[in-house]
Amino acid sequence: MDLIYATDLLGTLVFAISGVLAATEKKFDLVGALVLGFVTAVGGGTLRDVLIGVTPVSWMKDLSYLLVILLAIPICYFGRRSILRLRKSLFLFDTIGIALFTILGLEKTLSIGLSPVIAVLMGVVSAVFGGIIRDVLSNEVPLIFRKEIYASACFAGGIVYYFLGLTTIPEAMQILISMGIVVYIRYQSVKRHWTLNFNPKS
Repeated sequence: MDLIYATDLLGTLVFAISGVLAATEKKFDLVGALVLGFVTAVGGGTLRDVLIGVTPVSWMKDLSYLLVILLAIPICYFGRRSILRLRKSLFLFDTIGIALFTILGLEKTLSIGLSPVIAVLMGVVSAVFGGIIRDVLSNEVPLIFRKEIYASACFAGGIVYYFLGLTTIPEAMQILISMGIVVYIRYQSVKRHWTLNFNPKS
């Protein structure tokens, strides 16, 4: 299996789990959990594909994405206690998801010949818009609109991934390093209360 494709499926599963967990916290029913898991998993990628003119979008051409999203339901149902011990406020799965999708969005945009700047932007779109839709549907203020460093971590990881791609470092290592950058910035920003607060005084 191609590494990028395998990473895409893993990112889809991770974001779907994030969405299903958000649904269970809001006490949604099974249909609500499926909807929230679905839009979280494919919302960002769908918007990216539409913007760069790649249609039909990825999940419509490969049923594996839908199967992976469905897999999130039993994972969350049977493993919820274990998952909850591993994350706080969806932090773990959300952070892994944005790290994976940043790389995937950037790689897909580069593959059709668009510029590196647009590729990084599309990486961020891939990473954050599924979470935005999830938060809006679950009546939460989206993370990207709060003080937390979120999209900025994706920008940093995307830029690192692009420049690593110009080297001879193995692809798997490029992905791990870039993901590590995103996860590290997110973790440190929460731990140390880093913000990009814009609150001009009158």
